[in-house]
Amino acid sequence: MITTLDCVPCLLRQTLEAARNITDDTEIHERVMHEVLERLAGSGLSMSPPAVGQLMHRRLRELTGVEDPYRDAKDRFNRLALDLLPGMRARVSTSTDPFAEALKLAIAGNVIDLGANGNITEDQAREVVDQASDQPVIGDLEALKAAIAGADKILYLADNAGEIVFDRLFLEQLPCSRIKLAVRGRPILNDATLVDAETAGVTELVPVIDNGSDAPATILPDCSEEFRAVYAAADLVIAKGMGNFESLSEAPGDIAFLFRAKCPAIASAVGQPLGAHVLIRSHELRARRS
Repeated sequence: MITTLDCVPCLLRQTLEAARNITDDTEIHERVMHEVLERLAGSGLSMSPPAVGQLMHRRLRELTGVEDPYRDAKDRFNRLALDLLPGMRARVSTSTDPFAEALKLAIAGNVIDLGANGNITEDQAREVVDQASDQPVIGDLEALKAAIAGADKILYLADNAGEIVFDRLFLEQLPCSRIKLAVRGRPILNDATLVDAETAGVTELVPVIDNGSDAPATILPDCSEEFRAVYAAADLVIAKGMGNFESLSEAPGDIAFLFRAKCPAIASAVGQPLGAHVLIRSHELRARRS
């Protein structure tokens, strides 16, 4: 998915929010904003939004020397999600359809996205989770169940810290012996890394690898050979979050995208309203393009 004109103001907002989150140095703020503007002007909007974000955050790390500027925020949302875990697990266990309930909660957890909303509070995240049972998932859950049942090798692409605790609930409903989970290779925004997978307890359920990349997405040419081999061997890929949708919407394979539509461009791309909880398969996207 390429960058649209509607993405530009969002990318600039993200740039300024990220710069201010890392440092109070206004010269760095201005320098990074200029560089992102130049990159957008020079690329003709041909880069995907996650690719632009990757370059921006790399530059911020270079200028400030701060390797993981969102570590405190990631720890805070991991703690919130772990505090909510017993109650969420009870909701799943008492549901008439535990698979659907766990899936709803996993998608609700995608609200914890500091790229889409750098000012999200714990109360706002808690409210979305509280309402998850009443929020329909737009997509074919039964077809996803069938795809999972028929897949020998499943690759689960995690998205954000905090959210990965919600993924744990969903993983508990899946055949974990056939699943590998992947996180980011280096810190980027509040995206989950190996530290967050361990904190969430996901490493106790499934093998966890990192993708070797510092993009806020899964940009396959930028990922490690090990990750690309696991991706190519997967019968089914479950991809959480808008960044993974943006980077893999035209990628090969059978991919089930799970996310909360938090921006107008993504909502428009899937034909759903803002705030929708979406399950869409890659073959559906290919059918739309043909």
